[in-house]
Amino acid sequence: QAHLVESGGGEVHPGGSLRLSCAASETSGFDLKRNAIGWFRQAPGKGREGVAAFSSNFRNTFYADSVKGRFIMSRDNVENTVYLQMNNLEPEDTAKYHCALAMGDISSWADVHIDEYDYWGQGTQVTVSP
Repeated sequence: QAHLVESGGGEVHPGGSLRLSCAASETSGFDLKRNAIGWFRQAPGKGREGVAAFSSNFRNTFYADSVKGRFIMSRDNVENTVYLQMNNLEPEDTAKYHCALAMGDISSWADVHIDEYDYWGQGTQVTVSP
């Protein structure tokens, strides 16, 4: 059973927007404001890559160069949910997007790697096509 649940994926045209959500499952007991959350994506035939992530102290938000200026990561502590607002989407953004939780320290973009994250959601598909 997934500890994290993503939603909000879909199919859009280039230039469109989507907002992804990442919520802790009811049985997980996770408090998303106490652990570093990251968003990753995996396109067909490619490895899973980091897209955006909070640092463990929540003072910083890191973004991949390919999404800077277009994607915004945020959180709602009341709803225990993390969001990824994706604007000006491009066909290259087509992938399955996963959120993940790290129990350890995430303090720089170099830490945003699949090996540093301990719990994963099953993902939500984003397709950008003309």
